[in-house]
This record gives sequence, C-alpha cells and structure tokens, in this order.
Amino acid sequence: MMKVAVLAALAGSAAAFAPAQQSIRTSSAVSATEAQKDFFGLTSSGMDFSKELGVQPPLGFFDPLGLLKDGDQSTFDDLREKEIKHGRVAMLAVVGYLTTAAGIRFPGAEGIPDGLASWQALLDTRDGMNVLMQMVAFFVVAEIVNRDADWLDNKAEFVGDYRNGALDFGWDKLSAETKMKKRAIELNNGRAAMMGIWGLVTHEIIGESILPGGYLPGH
Repeated sequence: MMKVAVLAALAGSAAAFAPAQQSIRTSSAVSATEAQKDFFGLTSSGMDFSKELGVQPPLGFFDPLGLLKDGDQSTFDDLREKEIKHGRVAMLAVVGYLTTAAGIRFPGAEGIPDGLASWQALLDTRDGMNVLMQMVAFFVVAEIVNRDADWLDNKAEFVGDYRNGALDFGWDKLSAETKMKKRAIELNNGRAAMMGIWGLVTHEIIGESILPGGYLPGH
C-alpha cells in the first residue's frame, strides 16, 4: 500500500518537478520527434524549458503528465508559481506537524490533539474554534501579502518574488549566481516538503509511525 501511495504522490506532484523562466527557439525543435521533445523539454510551440531553474539530475526535465507539451512561457510561469506556493505551504505544514507531535502548543490550544485528529477538534471545542478563527485570519493575510502587487510601481524579479519593494534582507546585494543558488535551494526544499507532508500523513493514516520512539500523531 505504501508503494501505491508513493507512486500516487509522484504522479500528483509531477508538475512540481517541471522547471522556471527563460525560453529560446531552436530550429531543431521543429524537426524533433514527439519523444525527443518530451525528453529534452521542447514544446510543440518550440519553447525550450530544459535550461530552467529546477531541471537537475537525476530526473532532468520531468513532466510525465505533459502539462507543458503545448505550453508557452505564461503556462510555465503559472505552474512554477503554483509549485513555489505549494512548496512554501508544505514547508510550514511539515514544521507544524512535527512541532505539535513534539507536544508544543500555542496558549489556548493545549487541548487540541496533533495529527489529522486536530481538524475535528477545531470544530468541536471552544478553544478549537478560537484557533480556527486565527488560522482563517492568517490565511487571508497571507493570501493578500504573498502575491505580486501589480498596482505598485514595482516589478517582480522572478516568479514567486513577492517582496513588492518592501522587504529585502540583503537580497539585492547578492550576486546573480548566489541568487540562483538560493532560489534552487528553496525550490528543492519545497519539493522535499511536499513529499514529506504526504509521507507523514500517509503513515498516520495507515497506522505506521516514522517518528522517534514510534510515536504516532492523532492516536
């Protein structure tokens, strides 16, 4: 059953392993076979995504569902933005899952269980409803803040850049090579986190602990 879950996770996150933002037209793309196009990251429109950020060994350009087969740069950018967002959410999810499994709670949420059992508790208890309202408020603020503010006199440096001229933390002082390296690190951490939270939840569902001491959240 675990193998099936892993295969499903790989299929479901296939788009996450497609790459980030730069395109060229090549004459060879016109004459390439469909198999060659799929392998090298060439689309039917002649777009080449094989040099994008995130294309790396051992998978290289990985798009088994063909989401970019007929795609253009805007299609790619849309998928990349979704990948980055899901990766960031997954990183928070893994940290939150492990933190609550360790017994750590915010004040007022001491009675909320960990794991998937927490969702029902949010609806069944007064403390749970307070936590739920705080979560909803956080989600609303995060959705507003974490997007490119096109109404400002500001231009995003890359897909997923939501600084909007307000935050920097020394980013603009970094070299182009260092920026690419840090973006790749975030991308890979997000991919790992998506698989990580999937694995944690799957193991909880099947009742097999992978945490120290054999602890199983929600049980």
